[in-house]
Amino acid sequence: MIPASQQWRQLSVAIIGGGIGGLAAATSLRRTGHRVTIYERGDYSGSLGASISCGANGTKWLNEWNVDISHGRPSTIRKLIRHALNNGEIQGIYDLSEYPGKWGYEYYNFFRADMHAMLMKSATGPGLGEPALLKRYHSCNSVDHATGTVRFQNDVIVRHDLVIGADGVGSSVRRALGTADVRRLGLADMSQNDALEYWGGQGLEKIVFAPCREGEIHSFYIFFPTPKNEKEEQVEEGWDFAGDRRQLLAPFPTLDPALHALFSHADPVDIRPWRLFAHEPYPYWSRGRTCILGDAAHPMLPDQSQGACQAIEDAAALGIIFGRSYQYTNDIRSGLQLYEEVRKPRASKVQAASARARENISERIGFSSQKNSRWYAVVEEDQKLTIEEINDYDIRQHIRKQAAQEYSDLYPGWRLASTSQQS
Repeated sequence: MIPASQQWRQLSVAIIGGGIGGLAAATSLRRTGHRVTIYERGDYSGSLGASISCGANGTKWLNEWNVDISHGRPSTIRKLIRHALNNGEIQGIYDLSEYPGKWGYEYYNFFRADMHAMLMKSATGPGLGEPALLKRYHSCNSVDHATGTVRFQNDVIVRHDLVIGADGVGSSVRRALGTADVRRLGLADMSQNDALEYWGGQGLEKIVFAPCREGEIHSFYIFFPTPKNEKEEQVEEGWDFAGDRRQLLAPFPTLDPALHALFSHADPVDIRPWRLFAHEPYPYWSRGRTCILGDAAHPMLPDQSQGACQAIEDAAALGIIFGRSYQYTNDIRSGLQLYEEVRKPRASKVQAASARARENISERIGFSSQKNSRWYAVVEEDQKLTIEEINDYDIRQHIRKQAAQEYSDLYPGWRLASTSQQS
């Protein structure tokens, strides 16, 4: 029996950053019963960005949270296709036609702006729990992790029970926690396509095609190393400036002619150079009443298409830990330690696997299961990331296992509460 003073209570939650991870966390925690305020430094104008993949380990939670997925207008992925970089020859196909039957949920590709609008509606619109409150033009200046006090550059000061940093790779909240910063690395008609397609991938040069917005928008990701001093003015990850065709084509003198023709006619406005950064796992994700999630906690290269899904898993874990099945609302520090214990090993493994897939497409989930392919080669079999490991993962069971011993020691006779809500 747990003392009445230790029963679940509603928390006041600050989420710093209103991107994919922040809105997912707002959705998860409002549905659990908490009062959530999202602080965003900008105004969400424009639609910069490209496609975002969301496999079953992410779409599971979108469905569980009753997110209106149709509002995000996703494209459904049914294949992964691997091409030779120089002539487009198909080197392998990973079939995903049985994906929803096997994993229970779809594999979607969203246009970033559409996914953002979909999650904004879920976080701040009608639904279970109090709608999250959105405050624009609040750029975080500092966080007192012990008291939950946040100071913004507009001189506003707020205090919350729980502060979540979802403010991306340049996270102000992460800096407030004292974690290390980044290590920089230099780095035809497809309108009805239902595949993610890859050219190259046996080195740093790679091209990825990804359909989104129900086939209306087609994103190409062109990866190649750049000289260390090139584009030094771009000191942060981002793509809020235009590129040019010569920069796009120069690294690929023997490119597949079909792609060369397509890129030669690309509108420079639609060419967005984007410097990538590699990050080692941060030593910790939480202190006191404050934690980080998504890119703020585990920024990863895009080569496993797991960035959004891992942020969604972070959000789901926080909703469960601070839900009604546990009593961590009265011991926030311990709840955040549990969150880190559960999420950090998995996210760090995906982070490392993404770095390996940057230079070797055989390490990409899906292709990492094609051991009979003549192109198959991974660094270490026991370290590779598989689609089964990603999609079979059970967050609730993981949290239950980690929390069971702690609660059994603290409260003899404790049993996991039963609830119809997400907890």
